[in-house]
Amino acid sequence: MPLSTQAETGEEQNVLVATLDNVRNLSNILKAIHFRDHATCFATTNGLKVTVENAKCLQANAFIQAGIFQEFVVQEESVMFRINLSVLLDCLTIFGTSSFPGTQAALRMCYRGYGYPLTLFLEEASVVTVCKINTQEPEEILDFDFCSTNVVNKIILQSEGLRDAFSELDMTSEVLQITMSPDKPYFRYKIALLKPSIKALALSCKVSIRTDNRGFLSLQYMIRNEDGQICFVEYYCCPDEDITDGEL
Repeated sequence: MPLSTQAETGEEQNVLVATLDNVRNLSNILKAIHFRDHATCFATTNGLKVTVENAKCLQANAFIQAGIFQEFVVQEESVMFRINLSVLLDCLTIFGTSSFPGTQAALRMCYRGYGYPLTLFLEEASVVTVCKINTQEPEEILDFDFCSTNVVNKIILQSEGLRDAFSELDMTSEVLQITMSPDKPYFRYKIALLKPSIKALALSCKVSIRTDNRGFLSLQYMIRNEDGQICFVEYYCCPDEDITDGEL
């Protein structure tokens, strides 16, 4: 890729290097979890995970496997930093979001480590733009402890069916009850917490819905990118606690 020659200086000092021939394969996935300004990025040799949280009640994770990238190098066991997701998306879409035949922006992303900015080299039609985004100390990520052994309900369905169901909901309501079993307990969830996941639902082709014995909800979306590769976005949501046993 032409960008491979743009960032040779200090290349050996980078702890993370990732390249994409089509930047939309990253930006579209990140848009699916963009409901807060900041995100935590976690890179290993397996790929990149980007996490966004809201008030310790909602967590969204975007998983971009290493194989999605044309190059993905992590020099340490793991690399972690916090970044302004809104600014990152603005930079990734600096050449626009429209897809025209024969035109796509390429990306080379470099990070030298703690205290350094995330550097983006973007190229389209031989025009190269360099963006440097300040990184921050990563905050502790909430562990929802969503263990498969504690899952009490699970459904896998085509996303189209769930999109149709969501389109008929009254989004001005406060809570939504999801019933997957005739047996109690039944759990309700604040619609305000579920709304951000609609972005991922709109991009997905399949969705897995799971609840565990505490009522925690997992919505895992399978998303096919423009090159036909599979990525995953997962939302975890706490049940609504502002209800009584009698209401259940």
